[in-house]
This record gives sequence, structure tokens and C-alpha cells, in this order.
Amino acid sequence: FFYLLQDQFDNLEKHTQWGIDVLEKYIKFVKERTEIELSYAKQLRNLSKKYQPKKNSKEEEEYRYTSTRAFLATLNEMNDYAGQHEVISENMTSLITGELTRYVQELKQERKSHFHDGRKAQQHLETCWKQLEASKRRFERDCKEADRAQQYFEKMDADINVTKADVEKARQQAQLRHQMAEDSKAEYSSTLQKFNSEQHDHYYTHIPNIFQKIQEMEERRIVRIGESMKTFAEVDRQVIPIIGKCLDEITKAAESIDHKNDSQLVIEAFKSGFEPPGDVEFEDFTQPMKRTISESSLSNSRGDGKSEPKFGGKSKGKLWPFIKKNKLQTIPPHPIPALPDQEPLPNFPVDPLSVLEDCYKLFSKYNPEGSSFHSTVQGAGPEDFSNLPPEQRRKKLQQKVDELNRDIQKEMDQRDALTKMKDVYIKNPQMGDAASVDHRLAELGQNIEKLRLEVQKFEGWLAEVEGRFPARTEQARRQSGLYEAQNASAVNSCAQDRESPDGSYTEEQNQETEMKIPATDFDDEFDDEEPLPTIGTCKALYTFEGQNEGTISVAEGETLYVIEEDKGDGWTRIRRNEDEEGYVPTSYVEVYLDKNAKGA
Repeated sequence: FFYLLQDQFDNLEKHTQWGIDVLEKYIKFVKERTEIELSYAKQLRNLSKKYQPKKNSKEEEEYRYTSTRAFLATLNEMNDYAGQHEVISENMTSLITGELTRYVQELKQERKSHFHDGRKAQQHLETCWKQLEASKRRFERDCKEADRAQQYFEKMDADINVTKADVEKARQQAQLRHQMAEDSKAEYSSTLQKFNSEQHDHYYTHIPNIFQKIQEMEERRIVRIGESMKTFAEVDRQVIPIIGKCLDEITKAAESIDHKNDSQLVIEAFKSGFEPPGDVEFEDFTQPMKRTISESSLSNSRGDGKSEPKFGGKSKGKLWPFIKKNKLQTIPPHPIPALPDQEPLPNFPVDPLSVLEDCYKLFSKYNPEGSSFHSTVQGAGPEDFSNLPPEQRRKKLQQKVDELNRDIQKEMDQRDALTKMKDVYIKNPQMGDAASVDHRLAELGQNIEKLRLEVQKFEGWLAEVEGRFPARTEQARRQSGLYEAQNASAVNSCAQDRESPDGSYTEEQNQETEMKIPATDFDDEFDDEEPLPTIGTCKALYTFEGQNEGTISVAEGETLYVIEEDKGDGWTRIRRNEDEEGYVPTSYVEVYLDKNAKGA
């Protein structure tokens, strides 16, 4: 039908160019859609990665709960969900953007060829028209020249004064002009017939064929863009089932959440194994106090009815007050304990940062192995985890046994591999020296033996906790306490330098070491002893608020009795009356010892 537009060649050319522009616009639209899909997929993956649990972190332990496992499943499904959007982008790029880009290039070439043929046909017709016009003008000119020559001849023939020769010459000229006019007429007639034929072919053959090709090209373009739009929808439709599966898995993970199971996991993780405390006994203060003020008695009498849990029985000895932590401030004048080979240092205000630097120096001096000061201070707990509640201790010991068994298995695997290698070397000496692996095999054997001894040790502690056989003997416990005290010697020496009257440090290591000493019948003999005798008096230099257990409040200028002098830890034990006694910072009081008193 485009041949009907044979007189609209220029408009048709503009229309086909517009069609190509529409196709390129659609390609650009699809390309931007693919970029959006890629960006969305990348953001989804980053979001999923951001909330994934970090390896070897506390977050991994949290994923044992069904709710957190469901969340982890959701994160994994979001990864698959993002992958489907990447598939959409890849398919649109390959099936639409790439194909249409190649098609546009072919379409441009085809369009250029068709319109080139159309212009060529028009130029040929214009050339034929020009030839016709030239032939027509020449025929017209020759006809006029022939008329003028005939008129001149007739004029010369009628003039009696003209010679016969002139008349003959004019006659011949008129005949020549007539002949030229006839020739021009014949040429014009031939050119006219040729032009009419060319014009007929142009408008009824060449141009319709060219326009038919242009029409087919344009229709192919329209069909192609429609197919691309179908593909655009089909690419999305293909991933809908997989996206639906992802969403179904998220729903399934949500439905798998078991609140009862999570609650049971919390109970298993944090139960201590302690029995609830018994009733608080009535203390009759109308009778004189007839007992030794010890750590356990002070804790029970000053702890608002709360009894401190003990592992392995009662703990005797000097009371270490439960002092607040994470409190760093300038300490009032305080005596810095001297090392064994030094003279006592004078009292002076202490900067906590300077104390920490001194502690690090002491640690470096008494720890030549060069282990980390921070790790030693932070991880100075007992090897058998006796500082933990029974249930937590059992779990820690079980984890340690499992870890050691895994290490043993790794060492045994290495040993088996080296043994096989050695056998190969023995059978084929050219492959290697069998003696070269003996040293490594010996090392592995020693490592396995050490690890087995460690496993036996921890299994013994585990069996003790689980009650499979009686608790350890007094001697074994004391050896364990001695071993741990040696490991924490640098920390304890540093701890003594850092104690302050306002409760900025608690010597937890000494508590843990003392708590491992079991109760014996010998300890109970001192429960009903007389109070400690006074060995002097003291005057309070500053007001001290004894807010922690085992301490006693004093007012500035108050005079009290001294019942135990400073043992180098910066604390002095004093008494106000029969019922009130406790510890105060040595730097807060001025002590007057009675040299004749017992124990002075």
C-alpha cells in the first residue's frame, strides 16, 4: 500500500526514521530496567550479607534458636531472590537489548539501501525529463530557424535585383533548415516516447517495488518490537515460580519457629545448677557476739540476707570486699606496696594511669615468657572453670573435652598420612627418604600424648561435676590452687598496686583461688571463737563511706580500734564496737599500734 504514497517519498523517509528512533528508545528503556534489576539484586545481597552471622563470633551461638535460624533462612532465601533478579537482568540483556541492538543496525542499513534505490530512480526519471525538455527546445528552435530561412528565400526569390546565385543559395539554406527541423522532430518524438516509458516504469514498477520493500521493513520492525515486549513479560514470568519458592521457604522457616524449644535452650544455656537458698536464720543480737568475724560471717550479716554461692565448701581467711568495677578516678594518698627488695615507698596521690603503667612494668619483669598483659588480666580464670556455677562449668568442661578430642583426631590424621607416606618411601626409595618423616612422627606422637593427658584431666573434672565419682582430695585441690596461683602471680601483684578505697578494683583472682579450698572439720572449729583482740588504735584522716561488703564507714576525726594491720594490700581491719568491724583504706587512717599487744 505504500506505493500509494509515491508522491510522499520525503514524508515516508521521515516516518521510517521515527520508527527506528522508537525502537532505540525501547532498547534504552530495557537497558535501564536491567540496570535497576542488577542494582536491586546487589542491594539485596549486601543486605543479606550485612545481617549474616560473623564467623567465630558470639552471633553464631545465637543462631541455635529457632527464631534466629528462621531469620538466617530468610537471609539465604533473599540471596536466591536477588539471584532471580540477576537472571531477569541477564535474560533481558541477551534476549532483548542485544538482539534489538543488532536488529537496529541491520534495519538502518536496509532502510538506507531502499531509500538510495528510490532516490536513484527519481534521479533517472529527472534525467529523462531533462533530455526530453532539451530535445523539445531543440525541435522548437529548429522549426523557427526553418521558418525564417523559408521566409528569406521567398523574399530573395521575389526581388528582381537579386542575382540568381543568391536566390539559389537562399533556397538551399531553407531546405537545410527544414531538414534540421525534421530531424529535431524525430529526435523529440523518440525522446518523448522513451520518457513516457521510463515514467511509466518509474511510477508503476520501480517505485512500487521500492515502497513495497520499505513497507515490509517497517512491518518487520513493528512485529519485532511487539515480540520484544512479549519477551519482556515472559522473562519476568519465568522467574515467578522460583521467587514463589523463595517466599514459600521464608514462610516455612517462619512456621518452624518453636517458642517452647527456644525457651528450653535459654534454660539450658543459663541454668547454674544451684539450689534455691534456704531460710535466713535469726540472729540474736541481745547476746554478746561470740564468733570470729570471717569472710563468710561478714558476708551473711552485711549482705541483706543474701548468701554468696560457694564452690567446694567454706572459704576462710581475710575478707576481700566486693568493690565496684569500671570506675577510674584519682585515688587519695595511698601507700604503694614495696617489692621484697625495696624500702617502703612514701604516701603520695596516685594517678590510675600511672598505676597501670607500673603494673605493666611489674608484669613484664615477672613474666619473661612475654605473654599478653591484657590477655593475662582478662583471662586469669582457673583452668578447671571452678569459678563458674556447676551447670555452666559442666558445659565449659564438655566443650573443652570436645575441642581436645578434635585436636587429637587432627593429629592422628596427620600421623596416619605421614605413616602412609613413609611406607611409600620405604617401598620406593627414589620418591623420598623415609627417615625424613621420623622426626615429625615423633612430634605428632608427643602432641597426641599431651592432648590425651589433657583430655583425661578435663574428663576427671567433668566426672567430678557430674557426680560420677567423689570429689578430689584436699591435696589435689591444693595443688590445683597452687598451679593457678603461679599462673596469676603477675596479675595478683599488679592487683595489689591497683586497689583503691573507692572500690575501683576487686581482686577476683584471690577470691577464685580461695574459693577452691574445700571445707574441712578444722575450719568449723573457729566458728565460735572470741573476736580478734585489738592491737592498737587509729584516727580517721578522711571520711570513708563503706558501701561494699566487708567495709565499714568512718567519719573524719573518729577514733577506732585496730584489730588487723595492713598486710600490704592497702586495707586495715578496724572495730568500732563489739558488733561493728570491717576494713578501711590504710591511707584514710593514721594507725597507732600498741607494741605490747598480742599480734602487734
